[in-house]
Amino acid sequence: MTRRESLFGVPLDPLTMDETVQRCLDAVRRGEQIEIGMVNAAKLVNMRRDPLLAEAVAGCDLVLADGQAVVWAGRVLGVRLPERVAGIDLFMRLLAAAEVADIPVYLLGAQEDVLEMMLGQISERFPKLRVAGSRNGYFGDDDQEAIADAIAESEARLLFLGMTSPKKEIFTAGYGKRTGAHVVHGVGGSFDILAGITKRAPLVWQRMGLEWFYRTLQEPRRLGKRYLTTNAAFLLMTVRELIHRTPSAGSASASASASANRSY
Repeated sequence: MTRRESLFGVPLDPLTMDETVQRCLDAVRRGEQIEIGMVNAAKLVNMRRDPLLAEAVAGCDLVLADGQAVVWAGRVLGVRLPERVAGIDLFMRLLAAAEVADIPVYLLGAQEDVLEMMLGQISERFPKLRVAGSRNGYFGDDDQEAIADAIAESEARLLFLGMTSPKKEIFTAGYGKRTGAHVVHGVGGSFDILAGITKRAPLVWQRMGLEWFYRTLQEPRRLGKRYLTTNAAFLLMTVRELIHRTPSAGSASASASASANRSY
């Protein structure tokens, strides 16, 4: 078991994509249950403002760096995170593995028309994948228990939640175990991307940590202010943490003096 790291007080699992996929497949093989939490810069900022979101993420069995900015902040602050494990890439890797291993999956989220388009794309990409069930993501709190029971009845082993935060985290925390799924993975807007509604940033943009900017260019009115605000807050969080972890010249001098005095 890999030892967890801590970034901004949030536990993170320093896993590569390959290690994460293997951990999920091992859970299915052993009959264990794993709930996956994904964090990017915006979510880490929002977790400080939303205690329920913070509690739900921290309670996941695996918490992974979904954003490149999180990996970079980790390097600056001395927290070892080997690479970004993007939620949509993990989603696609697990679908491919499920097709090969005949593992049934359930897809919960998005609007009904988007869900149908995504299911069509999945059937083309993974023709032998066994989809045990699906449902749109528009439901009230009173419906969550029945939905969890329906997923359990489908005998799906992988559950993918194409819903926004904090709804998917709250559902996972409250009903993830009840679904009976061995792996519960919140994939956010991945359903929209797979359906062709939203375009994903080119690989070079992803590697530069500019995927958020690419999305903003597609929806400037809806996302512009949100991303600028959260990115600025995340940068400030990182700077404050760096200052907190870096001893001042005065304290370093005092420490050296104390050490010298103890040597006599």
